Amino acid sequence: METWKQNIGNLALQKGILNDPQWLERLDDSMPVWAVLELLLKLSDKLEPETNSYD
Repeated sequence: METWKQNIGNLALQKGILNDPQWLERLDDSMPVWAVLELLLKLSDKLEPETNSYD
């Protein structure tokens, strides 16, 4: 496996995105669309909170 993929996996493990080191051996596995969408929705919630008013 390429070093850049291993670096991404290690960073995800350090940040708690991955919670099992065994995932580092499966970084080339496919990911279902629903899982990708769930991650994007969670990221969107963090970047764009529902309330933006400061008044």
